[in-house]
Amino acid sequence: MTDPTLPVALSCGEPAGIGPEVAARAWAALAGEIPMVWLGDPRHLPSDIPHRTVTQAEEASEVSPDALPVLAHDFGAAAQHGVPDPHHAQPVIDMIAKGVAMVRKGAACALCTAPIHKKALMEGANFAYPGHTEYLAALAGVDEVVMMLASDALRVVPATIHIALEEVPRQLTPAKLRRVIEITQAGLRDQFGIPKPRLAIAGLNPHAGEGGAMGRQEVDWIAPLIQIMCAEGFDLRGPLPADTMFHAAARESYDAAIAMYHDQALIPIKTLDFDRGVNVTLGLPFIRTSPDHGTAFDIAGKGTANPSSMIEAIRLAHRMAQSR
Repeated sequence: MTDPTLPVALSCGEPAGIGPEVAARAWAALAGEIPMVWLGDPRHLPSDIPHRTVTQAEEASEVSPDALPVLAHDFGAAAQHGVPDPHHAQPVIDMIAKGVAMVRKGAACALCTAPIHKKALMEGANFAYPGHTEYLAALAGVDEVVMMLASDALRVVPATIHIALEEVPRQLTPAKLRRVIEITQAGLRDQFGIPKPRLAIAGLNPHAGEGGAMGRQEVDWIAPLIQIMCAEGFDLRGPLPADTMFHAAARESYDAAIAMYHDQALIPIKTLDFDRGVNVTLGLPFIRTSPDHGTAFDIAGKGTANPSSMIEAIRLAHRMAQSR
């Protein structure tokens, strides 16, 4: 079990968005419950939330009950709500890397990342990655990671993510699906404390292909792969029709669902628990969570951003750390 006094490291994300605000509101909700430390420029935090600069993460547990601990980094300028500053791009990237380094050396128990604006990072710092996840994988030196969306109602993993729907049947291969299942199973066991995870596997086609009448992938290789992996000791069921596997009774029968593409996974969890879903990256050698929303430039600085997803992301990161 991880030392419960170790803080969750919070990278600031895009300072022109709602990241600093929801992090500060999350601290206010969790002060005294979970130690945390925020990495960024304190000028970007809401003025009504008390914060205190610390010099090292180990000070956070003492400070956290009374003020948001901040490992300060000078971004060079204050943030303008809703308008990304290209000069902030490299510091935003640096805070992610700093958070990873802290967790890997044992100064923090987990990393929770606030939303970034990929276009701003590419234009301001030639950011070479499609997003947070790929950058974190590069920092960790791993080739394959899995995105899980988690809430109290559902855990779901899309086997393919940000690709066009027409590309899904081409990129979804037996080797790809096997690795997604393996990484998900290991993550649930090692980071969620579930000794023998039960996984439900969705079909690709309507009605899971209906015996080949609506598509052959289920018959030709998805069902045979599931049979092979079950013989190897995995607890899998499927391929299941996606339209009947997310109701309440069905969800009781598995610990996580593997969906075949982005919307097949995200529509059910956002319908069930829109404000409290958490993005978890499995396959990294450290714990990383993130709120399941973007920078929301249109409401940044207005005090209306809902911190629920950030609160749940911090809670889940801390809970996962205690389960390792």
